[in-house]
Amino acid sequence: MISQLGRYEVIGELGQGAMGVVYKARDPLIDREVAIKTINLSLAMEERDEYEARFYQEAKAAGRLSHPNIVTIYDVGRSEDIAYIAMEYLHGRELRDILNETKLLPVSEVLAIVIQVAQGLAYAHEHGIVHRDIKPSNVMIVRDSHAKITDFGIARMASAAVRTQTGMVLGSPKYMSPEQVLGKEIDRRSDIFSLGVMLYEMLTGQVPFIGENVNAIMYQTLNSIPAAPSSANPAVPEMLDYILAKALAKDLDARYQ
Repeated sequence: MISQLGRYEVIGELGQGAMGVVYKARDPLIDREVAIKTINLSLAMEERDEYEARFYQEAKAAGRLSHPNIVTIYDVGRSEDIAYIAMEYLHGRELRDILNETKLLPVSEVLAIVIQVAQGLAYAHEHGIVHRDIKPSNVMIVRDSHAKITDFGIARMASAAVRTQTGMVLGSPKYMSPEQVLGKEIDRRSDIFSLGVMLYEMLTGQVPFIGENVNAIMYQTLNSIPAAPSSANPAVPEMLDYILAKALAKDLDARYQ
């Protein structure tokens, strides 16, 4: 394990992402713990200088976001072939882990979390930034069920420049919007769709589009209309059926704007 990234003293590994290792580190200048997400520049499938410049552009744009439901970005830098983003270190858990343990949270708790995520997204969208990869593993739950969105400024880099050995663009197929599946230009309405998928999963215990493989999931995303969540969970009010039908509309213009 590396011991230093720029001025940051690495304490340990927090996890492994698609683009690199996530570290817990300490900023000695102000004696603050940070989380550092790394990106291996050697994975770039394009001119490295262009990729690195775009990485800094994306990270700096995300770093201008200041909202209680978005993880704060402190710094960006590079150490040899590793570019990194230093951000707020959270004492909490991924929503993904919580859902794995407790399949169905109370509807009131689900709504409290999703409303916070929606507020964070609305703020980012007002500032011209689309997340592109909203899913439970990119939402952290900290004290008193406070939700924070992670990975702003990172998802675009992954989708644009980091590919699997088979050439498939990395992503989260279960949460992708139809326009993402088709490789089209996306905007804030893609985040709305992904948030709808996450809400559906939280209410029913499963995502709305299911398949045996990535291609099957993408086909369902493009062609199937999911059952109303209240049919799987009687505790779900009919109003949420309507809200989800709108959020998960195939037509961008039919979704919440």
